[in-house]
Amino acid sequence: MIPKADGGRVDMENEDMKRLSPLLTDYYQLTMMQGYHSSGLNARQACFDIFFRRHPFNGGFTIAAGLDDAIGFLEGLRFSEEDLDYLQQSGNFNPEFLEYLAGMRFTGDVWAAPEGTVVFPLAPFVRISGSLDQLQLVESALLNIINFQTLVATKSARICQEAGEGNVMEFGLRRAQGFDGAMSATRAAYIGGCAATSNVAAARALGIPARGTHAHAWVTAFSDELAAFRKFVELYPANAVLLVDTYDTLNSGVPNAIKVAHEMESRGEKLIGVRLDSGDLAFLSMETRRMLDEAGLEYVDIMCSSELDEHIIHDLRIQGAKINAYGVGTRLVTADGDPSLTGVYKMAAIMDEQGQWRMTMKKAEGLKKSTLPGVKQVYRLYDRKGEMVADMMELEDFPPDFTQPVRGVHPVIDSAYKVYEDVARVEPMLAPVMKGGQVVAPRPGMAAIRARVKSQMACLHPTMRRLLNPHEYKVSLGPKLYELTKKMRGTI
Repeated sequence: MIPKADGGRVDMENEDMKRLSPLLTDYYQLTMMQGYHSSGLNARQACFDIFFRRHPFNGGFTIAAGLDDAIGFLEGLRFSEEDLDYLQQSGNFNPEFLEYLAGMRFTGDVWAAPEGTVVFPLAPFVRISGSLDQLQLVESALLNIINFQTLVATKSARICQEAGEGNVMEFGLRRAQGFDGAMSATRAAYIGGCAATSNVAAARALGIPARGTHAHAWVTAFSDELAAFRKFVELYPANAVLLVDTYDTLNSGVPNAIKVAHEMESRGEKLIGVRLDSGDLAFLSMETRRMLDEAGLEYVDIMCSSELDEHIIHDLRIQGAKINAYGVGTRLVTADGDPSLTGVYKMAAIMDEQGQWRMTMKKAEGLKKSTLPGVKQVYRLYDRKGEMVADMMELEDFPPDFTQPVRGVHPVIDSAYKVYEDVARVEPMLAPVMKGGQVVAPRPGMAAIRARVKSQMACLHPTMRRLLNPHEYKVSLGPKLYELTKKMRGTI
């Protein structure tokens, strides 16, 4: 089940999209899982964090995405007979372990920031707890789902920020990383702000608008360009956009589009727009706008495509390009500029034999790849203008009292700290989504997730949204977490 834009849900016909096999994991997860069973550790309760180490695209923000699909994976987790037969044939898994897998269901808890939340490095935006063996099994699939969708949603938000609200259509199906990547990319691109998609299967499944114009092949299939344009608007008089660069944009395509637009006016119809897909888009758009306006067609929009991204759109706008909408494909769905999110899944605590949490952390040289211990909550601080000020991580049982000054320390650099005072509002970021393997929170539709992205971006200072050299948002350790972290790093 995948959320629709109106908050409903649509069943997918493709069984692979309904339920992912638990074999969507790295082999060592299964061997470790069996090892936990043989060691008597399988039922030991543990807590893992999902976080990332740096923003993608050298940016100043990241958009959390993929949570609904991740919850769907956990909710439907079960080994089929075919899965178990495959593992049995490998010869590496004993019958008792395979029998356990046959009846296993996910029974853990998930706390997470809502999809569409702006998130920042090192602060966990998903926290998952439960039996050690189950948490080990689901690591790879959760990272696959969340990392990719978060990456593409962030790319989409960056592009839509430059293009303007409602002005971007996702055109990336043919260049996406496989059909499954295309479906996930469309979902994430829509969350990030795209207004529609050319991917009809994704549009149907997700309940989002499907849009498109026509290809150059449509024009070359007819005896001449004018005949192709006339036939297209005859078929689609209410929403025709004509691709004008097949032969000669300014000497053929635009003049023929103008002729067809006037013919439509005589029938009481209106041409929606023209599309440019090659050449100097800034120059061509300005000339096309001049020609359309001189012909009395001020209402006809200009759409552009052709290997666009946030940087090109930014430059086009600076140059004064006359573009109303953008079709963005390859560089959006492939997250051009950053091949992957640096998202990781790390143990933060495990219960001992007495049922007490034992805090865990990875200590790495230079601390850049070290992790933070403990079952944590993340608090977002806002100022009186409603802008985000900082995120503070703290041990769950020790919520800071922000009615008085609170000292926050840099996660890696002990000497870097800030005292937070005059905090107008505090928002705990992690909320329960699943308990005991059951969904306990409403699963918002696409429209609600998109609205959250918009509201979150509005609360982010403009210097953190800029493409080049964005201001760094502060993420700090609260007093108790800092004390524990410092002790475990062996610095006291």
